[in-house]
Amino acid sequence: MKKVVIFGKPGSGKSVLSKKLASATGIKLHALDSIVYKQNGELVDRDIYDKSHEAILMSDRWIIDGFGPMTSFYKRLDVADTLIYIDLPYVSSYWFVTKRLLKGLVVKPEGWPEGSSVFKGTWQSYKVLKRCPMFWNESFMAKLEQLSTSKSVYVIRSVSELNHFVDKNVN
Repeated sequence: MKKVVIFGKPGSGKSVLSKKLASATGIKLHALDSIVYKQNGELVDRDIYDKSHEAILMSDRWIIDGFGPMTSFYKRLDVADTLIYIDLPYVSSYWFVTKRLLKGLVVKPEGWPEGSSVFKGTWQSYKVLKRCPMFWNESFMAKLEQLSTSKSVYVIRSVSELNHFVDKNVN
């Protein structure tokens, strides 16, 4: 486990898992939101994002949490040696997005881009969740199955699996 991609629907627990994994392994974590968005919550220029993303991919060890532009997502899948897909039920993801919003009324969510609106981000997460079945589907699972011949692929399907992943998979 040297180059790890953690991905899934909004509100699936990617950030929580990636922080635990980085802490347990000592591998540097790169939250994709921190290179996709400016401090004010606007998207960075694509050229700047691509250069930052490429620099991370070229390093020896990394954990990348998030999705980002489609072409960079597939590039990460190709370069990584470990893929962790968090595929919680939709009701769990909607609940986690809502919980993040409610918590965000009091405290800025951890890892949230500075100056970015929690309301706007939550609305965007709900919109993405609605479109997710078009991407996170049987065709995508077949792609993961194909990748599993040359990479470690983990699919997390419950909150319990999510909570115990690091303990069970990191020596």
